Amino acid sequence: MRIQIDHATTYAYDRAARFIIQSLRLTPRSSEAQQVRHWAVETDVDARLHRSEDAFGNVVHTLYTEQPTQSLTVRVSGEVITSDTGGVVPPDQETLSPLVFLRDTALTRRDKLISVFASEFSAHPPLDRMHRLMTAIHGSVAFEVGVTTPTHTAAEVLALGRGVCQDHAHVFIACARQMGVPARYVSGHLLRRDTQDQEAAHAWAEAWLDDLGWVGFDPANGICPTDRYVRVATGLDYLGAAPVRGASYGGGGERLAVRLTVRDADMQQSQQQA
Repeated sequence: MRIQIDHATTYAYDRAARFIIQSLRLTPRSSEAQQVRHWAVETDVDARLHRSEDAFGNVVHTLYTEQPTQSLTVRVSGEVITSDTGGVVPPDQETLSPLVFLRDTALTRRDKLISVFASEFSAHPPLDRMHRLMTAIHGSVAFEVGVTTPTHTAAEVLALGRGVCQDHAHVFIACARQMGVPARYVSGHLLRRDTQDQEAAHAWAEAWLDDLGWVGFDPANGICPTDRYVRVATGLDYLGAAPVRGASYGGGGERLAVRLTVRDADMQQSQQQA
């Protein structure tokens, strides 16, 4: 599948920020499951962009502004050709042992509720266990925008029973680790069937299974990733794979706006030719 992505994040400040630094994990890598045909990272201000790779193998652009900035827009756009691997992640990009992803973080720390919830699936074979966990989270945590923030923990979300894709991924990760299964957070994009315009990027989780390697699970939608998914970054939790993280000096109040379009390029081409 040929997927086109156009993603713009705009920051506006009450007063001009004297200095801005951001880490951008917005660039996907090519693999056996996805080929990045072209990709561009642009800003609307005079800024430096330095490309590097973090410990998880993610492409990171570090952005620095060098003059007072009233507003800043970071835009990424490009095209990715994807294939359906049944959720299994090709093993061509791994830089760390799966055991690293057994580590707790503040956002995925386990409590009694997580332990009890996870214990319901411990008797099943590993792959079946993860599928059952995904389905249970999908049924237990309703998708609802605006009830959680990026600081909500997996335990808080499970108790609340509501959240967004980031929250579903954190609950899955916490439960998988409780069962001794390495699990990690994935940020990326989903080509939806109902609309091209979206409010934010997507998130899901991956679990390590000895016979298969890393396998993706999307509890927010109750399915394993298909060729409609584009992987961008991974981490122990949201903080390690967030599309944009950074800080500004000065500027006062800050407002954020996101514009994201994810298109089926082949369908769009067919419609234009019709």
